[in-house]
Amino acid sequence: MNSPDNNQSRLDQVRVESRPFQMMTWIAGIFSVLVGLTLFFSHLDSQPQDLLKSPELMEAKAHLRLNPTDEGDKKLIRELDLKQRERYFGRLSQMHSGIYLLLAGVAVFVFAAARTSRYYRQPYLPLPRADAGSASCQPAKVARWSVALTGAVVGTFLFLLSLAVNTALPQRAADIERITGSGSAPMSVADAPSAAVMKANWPRFRGFEGSGVASFTNLPQKWDVKSGTGILWKTTVPAKGFNSPIAWGERVFFSGGDATKREVFCLDAKTGQMQWHQAVENVPGSPTQALEIPDTTGYAAGSMATDGRRVYVVFANGDLAAFSLEGKPVWSKSFGPLKNPYGYATSLATWKDKLILQLDQGESEDNKSKLYALNGATGQVVWQQPRKVGSSWASPIVVEAAGKAQIITLAVPWIISYSATDGAELWRAEGLNGEITPSPVFAAGLFIAVSPSDKLFAIRPEGQGNITKSGVAWSTEENVPDVTSPVANDELVFTVTTSGLLTCFDAKDGKKLWEHDFDLEVHSSPGICGTALYLFGQKGAAILVEAGRQFKELYRTEMGDTFHASPVFMDGRIIMRGVTNIWCIGETPK
Repeated sequence: MNSPDNNQSRLDQVRVESRPFQMMTWIAGIFSVLVGLTLFFSHLDSQPQDLLKSPELMEAKAHLRLNPTDEGDKKLIRELDLKQRERYFGRLSQMHSGIYLLLAGVAVFVFAAARTSRYYRQPYLPLPRADAGSASCQPAKVARWSVALTGAVVGTFLFLLSLAVNTALPQRAADIERITGSGSAPMSVADAPSAAVMKANWPRFRGFEGSGVASFTNLPQKWDVKSGTGILWKTTVPAKGFNSPIAWGERVFFSGGDATKREVFCLDAKTGQMQWHQAVENVPGSPTQALEIPDTTGYAAGSMATDGRRVYVVFANGDLAAFSLEGKPVWSKSFGPLKNPYGYATSLATWKDKLILQLDQGESEDNKSKLYALNGATGQVVWQQPRKVGSSWASPIVVEAAGKAQIITLAVPWIISYSATDGAELWRAEGLNGEITPSPVFAAGLFIAVSPSDKLFAIRPEGQGNITKSGVAWSTEENVPDVTSPVANDELVFTVTTSGLLTCFDAKDGKKLWEHDFDLEVHSSPGICGTALYLFGQKGAAILVEAGRQFKELYRTEMGDTFHASPVFMDGRIIMRGVTNIWCIGETPK
């Protein structure tokens, strides 16, 4: 049996051997607390993304919008932007270094505390004495305090880390889906119609690939509202909205609404009768307060889209919903509230079984703009791509070009192409200014984009990286539109300004072939069917022009309605949405 002297000697030995680990525990603990406090107060002092919000830089950008050709402003913005980015990434580097130091300190602390506790857990056999109970409990007490102290420091570290790292945890189911990315979408075989079937319908704003070109050649070229000749039917517009209709089979879809109620409508394309209508309501995460959206844009400016399985709708408050073709609600979610000075007006697109949502908003410094691909069947996010751009009102197009499925997006100052498969950026070209409203088109092997009232660009599709200098095939500053999107066939590109100036360019080199001033206000983008170009004026004029190398007016009539939406081309019919009526123009069946 051990003697008291041997027992005391053993305790003294434990104290001596554990002393280095005790010192290591204290040093690591103090170090971790100091680093954590430094990160905490640094976070309170200035968040990293605030470093990009320079009042001087924002003022220079605001001045450039008023004077887009001022080279002095452009140079100043580049210099200020470079300085702000250097500060921003320097701050991020410091933050990351601090986090790694904190992790290292906590790891050393836990290791030293565990080793110290192990020394005191080694058993020894004391002789019976009066204080035997308290003496035998002493190692256990030291171990408990070590564990408690370790837990307290680790808990403090996690709390400080949550404050120092600017990452918000999701508060809603929609947020969880939004950040989970491809892992949230169930793996399934793509259920989507072929490109030929999509082309035979009108599945999105301006039809297949957003081109504005009909796949049919049997559209009417004469009609008369007064006599009713060529007017198959018309029906009163049930709700306010500036979006263009879409069509699938014998169904015509469009949306409408305001701050109090937003709806989707489906008409029978043969008769114009309402087949169904559904309110978009009780959307998870939808903004509870009404947004300040100007009447000139409204809540329903973006056009719907369909993949032939479901129809999709988006509104200016950020609500997104899907319905079956028969009108059954499938899913809904909110990406709002949206920050757009003129309201959100970008239209939806589809690719295979995915829904493409370009969500540009705010200023580029706000870091709020993103491009999404969602699973059409579930609404779950398949992939998302942040965009360092501000608000845009142009709609994306999805085109198979240069051996890739490319999503083309426009927002100041970039024309950017993304892979439709995974959202990876393929290329970008600089050159956009102003309020970006016209959407791009693909024709003659080139992407045609508009910098409003500034330049018309043609870009080759096969580039990589920044192709501002190498990828632009041609550009012109003549008669550039400001609101409407261009339309093109394999040889010619046509544009029309808001004031009614129609211009024809050669698609190969951008040379202007002719122009004609109709002296009427135009908000509707033109369309082409065969050799005829269709143009609808805001105050109701309908004009047909030969889509050729020389100007020739084919037909003109007045429809007695107000048009902002673009035409829909179906087999033998044209669907037009006016402010008052939905029109179906075509030859009366015999």
